This record gives sequence, structure tokens and C-alpha cells, in this order.
Amino acid sequence: MTAGIPEPDADAQAHSARLRDVIGEQIIAAGGRMPFWKFMEQSLYAPGLGYYSAGAHKFGAGGDFTTAPERSPLFSQCVAHALAPVLRQLGDLAVFVELGGGSGAFAEACLKSLDATDALPKRYAILEPSADLRQRQQSRLRDALPPDLFERVDWLDGPLAEPWEGVLFANEVIDALPASRFVVRAGRVHEECVALDGEGRFVRAEQPADAMLAAAVRQVEAQLPEPFTDGYRSELLVQLPYWVQAVVGGLRRGALLFIDYGYARSEYYLPERSDGTLRAFRQHRMTADVFAWPGLQDITASVDFTALAEAGVGAGFEFAGYCSQASFLLGSGLAQRLAEAEPRIADEAGRLALHQQVRLLTLPSEMGERFQAMGFQLGVDFDEAFPVGDLSHRL
Repeated sequence: MTAGIPEPDADAQAHSARLRDVIGEQIIAAGGRMPFWKFMEQSLYAPGLGYYSAGAHKFGAGGDFTTAPERSPLFSQCVAHALAPVLRQLGDLAVFVELGGGSGAFAEACLKSLDATDALPKRYAILEPSADLRQRQQSRLRDALPPDLFERVDWLDGPLAEPWEGVLFANEVIDALPASRFVVRAGRVHEECVALDGEGRFVRAEQPADAMLAAAVRQVEAQLPEPFTDGYRSELLVQLPYWVQAVVGGLRRGALLFIDYGYARSEYYLPERSDGTLRAFRQHRMTADVFAWPGLQDITASVDFTALAEAGVGAGFEFAGYCSQASFLLGSGLAQRLAEAEPRIADEAGRLALHQQVRLLTLPSEMGERFQAMGFQLGVDFDEAFPVGDLSHRL
């Protein structure tokens, strides 16, 4: 049992045990150890068993965490406001692609906002790998949207391979990409793996890093004030450049917007952050024990926004801006969205709740500074969406 988090019920424990057995068999078949990124991939995405592939409720008060779109529709309205000028620049054939649709809360509020400001895309496409979440999104949007709006929504099995123009938005997606873990031993880069102890429990193990991971770690290290000390352990998304190129598919004109929690590289790899940023979430509680309940808890690592900037530019896009979530929302008309919403609320309790939503989205102690926004553009003007709080000097 993880301290402070109640044990799952019997059915959930049985589900986790099945995934634990599957991963254990894979570890044995691989010779006794599995790279951590593979363990994270299986824990989150194993068909029918992984955290995002199975049917457990994940988002909101009854789930394990609450994302910004669930906290307040004001978040989605501000994102829509920021992306609307790009959609207007692109005209009638523009496509809006959302990566990982979550509960469908973002799509609902975003589409209603775009409709109200005459900036609807021809098509709103959700790239959702989880069949369970896809069904929940479809049910919610079918009930919540007018028929003419719902007809614009479809779900993708993969990135748009054909040439397209539009915008791509991802909120809390990159943090869930399977991350490689590395550790420095006697000046050499090792890869963190997962093995089994004598009782079949998951434990940390290490092996010499392959050439790709070692080179990536050394490239990061060369940009830091000091080399990694012996025993320093952290994460690195070796595949991030390839992932960005893959998800944009055939985009030939448009904008990309990513919002997630993380740091610029110099802050990510601080000496005192010597065990990285890896953690798990279950029932709105954070734990460092990522092995506790595979399939029942989210596993996540913070985003290196310097790496994201490199990946976006490397994919052929122009860097548009980087700032905190608070700055992005304020620059995207949060105060105006709040002023418009208040008169529609009849009671004082509702108005207080609305202001509390704003505080959760913007306060440094909540989501305001921990979450950051980064944009890219190709043949459009999107840098105007970052008018305040520029943090690009940190990259």
C-alpha cells in the first residue's frame, strides 16, 4: 500500500495483477530486465490493461487527477481565443487537431467558443489512442453540442498523413510519453531498467546505455553549467523530435500549441533534482512509487521545454512563443472571459467558484507557473498569442 492512498478494491487489484504478470513475463523473456520507458509504456498503454487503455475513470473529482479543461471552461475559451486568429487566416478548410481528448471537456468548450466568435474549423479531429476515452468523449460531445457542431467532430486512428492546414493542440500529453531514465556511474551513462526481485516485485536495475541514449544525455550535459555528478538520475525523451514530426503529419501551414508542466533545460536538470521528476498519481495524490499499482495509476515526468523547442524547430516550424500558463491565459483574454461569465451566474456561491477556478489556473502555487505554454507557427502569425511573460530567454 502506498502511504496516504487507500488500497484499490478487489477487482482493481486483480486488474493490476494481470498487467503485473504480463510485464513480468516480458521482463523474463527479455533476459531479466526491461528499459524503464518500456515499463512506462506498458503500464499506461498496454491494450485493455494499461492505465489509459482500460476503463477506469481518470479525470475530474472522481478520478486520479484534474486537468485545466476540467477545472474551468475559461481555460478552453482562452485557448480558443488564441487559436481563432490562425483559423481565420487559414480560411474555410482549416482543421483543428486535439491530441488526447481527455474527458471531452476541452473540445466542448472550445468548439462553443469558436462558434461564438465565427472561427469554427471545417473539421475538429481528436487523436485519442484509448478506445474507452474515445467512447466517453463521443457520448459527452453528442449530448453537449448542437448537432451542427457535433457533425464537425471526428476521431483519428493516427496523425493526418495527407496535406492539411490548421492547428494542433496538446494539453498534458507530452508528460505521458514513455520516458527513458538514465543514471551516471563513474562518468558513464547507464540506462535505468526494471527487473524482478526474488519475490517477483518490480525493482530498479541498470545497464550501459545504448549509443543513442548516451549521446542524448551528453548533448544535454554539454548545455549545463556543470557535468552530471556520479549517481545523478533523471529522464530524457529521446523520441521527442520523432514524435513531434509524426503527430503533425502532413501539416503544411498552421500552428502548434503545447501546454504542460515542466521546466526549461537548465532548471530541469538542476543538481538538487538528482532523482529526476518521475512520479505517479492516484486518487488525486502523488507518489514516488511508480511500481505500486501498474494500470491503476498515472505515471508521468515533467517536460523539458528546451527539448520541445528544439523538436518543433527541427520539424520545420518557427518558434512562436514560450511563457507560463498564467501569462498565456491572461494574454488570451482571461479577464474578459471572466467578466463575460460573471453576469450569467445568478448566485454568489457560483461567482465565488468561478473566481476560485481562475485562481487555480493562474496562481504560482497552483497551475499558473508550474504549467507552461509553447507555440510554433508555419506560414501563419501565431506569435501574437504570446504578448506577455516571455520566458524564451530561459531556453
